[in-house]
Formats: sequence, C-alpha cells, structure tokens
Amino acid sequence: MGNRGTRARGIAARAGGWSARHRWAAVGIWVLFVVVAMGLGSAAGRVDVKESDQLSGETHTAAKIIEDAGIKEPASESVLVQSRDGSARAKDAAFRSAVADVVEAVGATGRVTDVKSPYDTGTVSKDGRSVLVQFDVRGEAESAGDRIEPVLRAVEGVQKDHAALRIEEIGGASMQKQYADAFGNDFQQAELSAVPVALGILLIAFGALVAALLPVALAITAIVATMGLMGLVSHLQPMSDTANSVMLLVGMAVGVDYCLFYLRREREERAAGRDAATALRIAAATSGRAIVVSGVTVCVAMAGMLFTGIAEFEAMGLASLIVVAVAMVGSVTVLPALLSLLGERVEKGRLPFLRRRRASGSQGSRFWTAVLRRVLARPVVSVVVATGALLAVAAPALGMKTSQLTLDQEFGDSLPIVQTYNRVNDAFPGGSEPAQVIVEAKDIKAPEVRSALAAFKERAVSSGASQGPVDVKLYEDRNIAFVSVPLVGGSDFDRAGDSLKKLRDEVRPATLGKVEGVRAPITGQVAGSVDFNDQLIGSVVPVFAFVVVFAFLLMLLSFRSLTVAITSILLNLLSVGAAYGILVAVFQHGWGASLVGAEGVGAIVTWLPLFLFVILFGLSMDYHVFVVSRIREARLRGRSTKDAIQHGVVTTAGVVTSAAVIMVAVFAIFGTLSMQSMKQMGVGLAAAVLIDATVIRGVLLPAVMSLLGERNWYLPRWLHRLPDLTHDEAPPAAVAPPAPREGERLGV
Repeated sequence: MGNRGTRARGIAARAGGWSARHRWAAVGIWVLFVVVAMGLGSAAGRVDVKESDQLSGETHTAAKIIEDAGIKEPASESVLVQSRDGSARAKDAAFRSAVADVVEAVGATGRVTDVKSPYDTGTVSKDGRSVLVQFDVRGEAESAGDRIEPVLRAVEGVQKDHAALRIEEIGGASMQKQYADAFGNDFQQAELSAVPVALGILLIAFGALVAALLPVALAITAIVATMGLMGLVSHLQPMSDTANSVMLLVGMAVGVDYCLFYLRREREERAAGRDAATALRIAAATSGRAIVVSGVTVCVAMAGMLFTGIAEFEAMGLASLIVVAVAMVGSVTVLPALLSLLGERVEKGRLPFLRRRRASGSQGSRFWTAVLRRVLARPVVSVVVATGALLAVAAPALGMKTSQLTLDQEFGDSLPIVQTYNRVNDAFPGGSEPAQVIVEAKDIKAPEVRSALAAFKERAVSSGASQGPVDVKLYEDRNIAFVSVPLVGGSDFDRAGDSLKKLRDEVRPATLGKVEGVRAPITGQVAGSVDFNDQLIGSVVPVFAFVVVFAFLLMLLSFRSLTVAITSILLNLLSVGAAYGILVAVFQHGWGASLVGAEGVGAIVTWLPLFLFVILFGLSMDYHVFVVSRIREARLRGRSTKDAIQHGVVTTAGVVTSAAVIMVAVFAIFGTLSMQSMKQMGVGLAAAVLIDATVIRGVLLPAVMSLLGERNWYLPRWLHRLPDLTHDEAPPAAVAPPAPREGERLGV
C-alpha cells in the first residue's frame, strides 16, 4: 500500500473545504437551520407515544378495546387502615370509627368519587387487622397526581386523630405525586450537570476556554436542532420523554467527541508548522472522514431499535439517530468554518496553570507510549492476557437474570410509599397489582356471558391463581366488563407470573373462552411485564443481526479490509460482553453494590441489555474508527504496519482519553440517580466506555493488528467490486511527519 497522492477527496473533505472558504455563509446556514428546526418543531408540537402503543401482546389488545370503546378509567386510590401492633381488629368500634372518618374526609375534598367502605366491598385482610378504603380520583388519570394533594392531606388529618392505627394512602395518583416530588428534578439535574462536567474536562484537555467551548457549543446546538426535528418527526413516529432524555445523553456524548476529534487534528497540524488552510484541509480529509464513517455507523446501530416493534424503543432509536446525524453534519460543516474564523484566537482564554503541563506534553500520551511499547514487544501475551481478563469480566453475564423491577427494587426504602406498597401486598397479596380481564362481548348481559363471568370468578380462586376477592365492573352500554383479579404472588413477579399463566392458559379457556364472540385479553402490571419481555426477547435476534451485519458492511466499505471489519465487530462484542458482566456482578450478585447504592436489586431491568447493546455498539465505533483511520493513514504514507500502529495509537491517545473521560463522567452522573434502572444504565455505559477506551483500544487492538501484520489490509479479489469509499490518500502535507520515537508525546 503506497502513497496514492495528496488530492483531498471525499464528502467530508469537500464539505470542510467549502465551509472554510465560505465561513460566514456556513455559520449562517447552521444557525438558520437550528433556529428553523426549533421553530418548526415548536409550532408543530410533539406527539407522544400513546399508552396503548407502548404495550404489546394481550396488554395492547386490552388497551385498544378500552380506547375504541371510549372508556376512560380514572386513577384508583386506596387508603390502608391497619393495626400497628396487631391488637386492633377491623370489627372493633375504634377501627370502624377510623374507617368512617377516612370515608368522610376523602369524600369531603370534592376531588374523589365512588368512595367504597371495606365493610361493603369485603376488602378486609384474612387476619382481620387491615382494610382498604377504595375510591377514584376525578378527572383524567394521567394528570391525577396534580390533584391528589388535598386528599393526601385529608388522610394525614385522619391519621393524627387515630394514632393507634396506621392510615396511609397508595395508588396511581399518590405514586405520581411522590415520584414527582422526590425524583422529578433528577433527570433535569443530571442533564444540566453534563454540560459543566464536559466543559471542565475539555478545559483541562485543551487548556484554553475558546477551544473547550467549541465542542460543547456544537453539542448543544445539535441537541436544540434535534429537539425541533423530533417535534416534526413525532407526527409520523410518536416520541416520549424517555426518548428525549436518551437523545440528550447521546447528543452530548457524540457532539463533544466529533468536535474533539476534528479540533484536535487541526491543532496538531498547525503545531507541526502547517498554515491554517492546510491544517484545516488535513483535518477535513482525515478526522472529518473518520467522523462521517463513525456517525453513519452509530446511526445504523441506533436504527436497530426500530426493529423491536416497541414504540418506546422506536422513539429512542429515531431520536438518537437524528441527533447523531445532526452532530455529524455540524462537525464537518460549521466547525471548519468556525476554526477558519477564529484562527489563532481558538487559543484565547488559556489557563495559566496548564501551560507548563501542556508545554511539556501530554501525560496521557506518555503513559500510552510506555504501554504500547510493551504491547507491541509481546503481542501474543498481550492478546491472551487482555482477552482472558475481558472474558473473565464478561463471565457473570452468562447467568444474567432480567426482570421488571418492583417498586421496592426500583426505589428501595427511599420513598414512604414503598413501605405502604409492601404493607398492602403483605395484607392483600396481589391487591396492589391485580390482573385486569377486559371482557368484550356482543351482549355483555347475555345469560351465557354472565354465567361465564361467574365461572371465571369461581375458577380463578379455586385454581390457586388468586385468593380473591375477584371484582366485576360492567359497562353495559359498551358491552364490556372489567374483571379485577388479585394474583397470588403479589409483588413477587415470578410467582405472580405463574398465577397469570394459570389465568391465561387454564381458567380463561375453560370459562370465557367457551362463549362465542367473546374476547377477554388479560392486562395489568404483571401481564404488561410478561408481554413486554416476550416482545423484547422476540426482537433480540433481528436487532442484533441488523446492527452487526450493517456495522460489518460499513467497516468493510470504509476501510476496504475484510480483516478490519471482522476485528471491529469482535472487539466491540467483547466490550459489550464485559459491560454486561459488570452489570450482573454489581446489580445481580451484589459485588461492590454498596458503592453505587444498588443493594438488594438482584436482577437487571428487562429493557437494559438490548438498549445497552445498541448504544454501546454505536458509540464504541467512535474510538475504533478514529484510531484505525489514523493507523491506516500512517500506513498509506509508507510506514510499516508496526510503525503505523504505534503512530496511530500514540497520536490518538490524548484525544481518545479525553473523549472517554467526558463520556464516562456524563454517564456516571446517571449512575448517581435514585432509580435503580437509571443507576444500571449509567454504570453499564460508563464501564463499557472505560473498557473500550483503555483495554480494547490501548492494548487489544494494537496487539491484534501487530499479530496480523499485512493481513490487516486483506481484501479478497471477489470483493474488489465493492464500492470504494476509502478515498485512499495521504493527507495534503508537504512533508510526512517523522515516525514516532520512543517516548513520543503529543498532547490533546
């Protein structure tokens, strides 16, 4: 592989060249794009995923029946009245007085309807020491949390008058309010913290305020533009708050990374004595191209979420794809224009205390030079040790257990309502999370339907699926009935899942299933979790296959090397596997769980493994493409493969280290949140990026490439007909830089 010339080719080089020549136009177009995108998105408004579309299987069918019938179920609440020491019983006069006070107090607020005394409904525990006062909150269920405060205060007032009893409220509305009060600002604080954290790390990396602000500014404008585009796209693919949070996370990560790669190369070339125009051309032809390859690969990975068939995942995938595409375009268009405009002023705002450090070189590159010297001296040992270590870290993933986290697993004892939830489940197993059978018939009042409903109630209890009471609520004008079935197992999802299976596979076919024209899908929290798991498991193979195959093809076309494509995939899979292993070790087995506040979880939240695979597979390509591009560039200049590996890894060590530190810091912020699912996501992402930027890119990649030698660039003859997207060329420079010497140091 020789030097094929110095003419800059490729979309990134052409875009960078045009932007540098028409810098004010490029900046103006970008600003106009961001403003117009945000304006149009605000005008169009955002359409969010409907609750029914977030469900799958029978739970989706049940939601559609309710939606089509125009039935709007109110938010249901319960007040637990319970003996504190076990001496008081529901039949006692003092107990009855407390219940009557609760009924009167909540009814007097005017915010509730259909208040039911436990003495009328039979919601008295088997030991006679606990009862439930049940009622509905007026108005829309989605906003009930905003109206529940007076009811909560009324219940607290009754509690003060009956100190010998425990009187606590629980339900959808009260949970909404407690979540909002306790965790409503969690995400916002995490998202806002990401900007100063990234800026602080960039200040240390660049040592200059202006240079540090550029990546953050690019990321923020990309995020703002994407928020507007999400509003427009949501009319075709509904979005969600979760998708918005994931978009912010991914947008900050890739926006900063891409700008960091570009800016780092431009500064390096200028430090080597090249004029500003030449430095920009080199950055556009090299780092710009790496950004395009990486961006397209990340977009393909994010597109894998569209194959899940789950609306929430589809929204997250599309939002992430858009922000990556916008950040990629901004990096190769407006960034060259800004660098051309700023010139030497990019060094403005230099921090005095970093001068000596930067003048003496990068400590990070010095460290990696020493590591690389040992890796290349003993590549076989390096491969065996690094691979063995990563496989050992990944080993716990073989026993991964996924589960929908229960309320106490998600929040621990940090919320008072969690304790109430546990008490209700102890006194009324399954009562806080009953299964709901949505019965639709041609005539709900028909004798055979009524008989089947009665048989279902009786058999649900006799089969052992429920301990009762089974409640039936009729909507005669809609020919629909709601059957509420408390499941044996309660908050234990495994046991409750077995009870649900009995209902679906035994009780329903023997009763309601025998009546022609009757549909009776079973929904509820446990059913929703089971159906979601089934949908997710069914999508794993197509999502994995899509992401891996298309990432392989992109690497093959971008580097014209079968070897590079294969090693890229294998190294990324090893990185993801190690992240899975750390997750299982910490959150399932509890090894070091106290360090992140994850004691007692015992499982990985169901949606996380697939989500992490897609995100990590995409983000890992950032570093891989950047490092391999630099190695390939040095090889095209005529260096030997070993020299090219050393030069490529050492010269990218600083920027990869800085980018990784930013990503790890941003992701680690999410690991500090109170929700266990967010902790798992933050720890998984941070661990994977750290492993990828150190063990994978700093040890395993150079060791493997050193062992492969010239076979790194192998492309079978029968693949030569593939489109050539490599734009093989040495960067347009008068003199190629010297080969790296022992102890070579290149700062960020």
